[in-house]
Amino acid sequence: MVTTDRVSAIFADARAVHADALRLLEAGDIRDAAEKAWCATKRATDALILARTGSEPEISSDTSRGLAALATEDQSFRALRRRFHSRQSALHGDCFYLGICEPLDEVERRIRQTADYINDAARLAGYSGAA
Repeated sequence: MVTTDRVSAIFADARAVHADALRLLEAGDIRDAAEKAWCATKRATDALILARTGSEPEISSDTSRGLAALATEDQSFRALRRRFHSRQSALHGDCFYLGICEPLDEVERRIRQTADYINDAARLAGYSGAA
């Protein structure tokens, strides 16, 4: 699969996983919704890094390092980097792993606004398939 096809597939996966997060949220499963939103965030970031560097991260630490490198080279990535780490901490660490999903409105906002994160990552990737 060529890189552009792979980028497209990863962004599509990120959107599908986010849709799962929204379904879980509507069903009242905040903890699993938070983890799905985190997974969607990571997938979108992986696609961005692949599009910009030609290398797909394999694990979360690779994703973090790749995004840090992009933010060091270009300040337009800095806000996305902050949002990435905010979701990693609040959704993945606190809510999913520790069960601390408060304040609830903040967690729900981060889950819902993951769509914006995916769109911003696609824009920064130069990906024309952005929603």
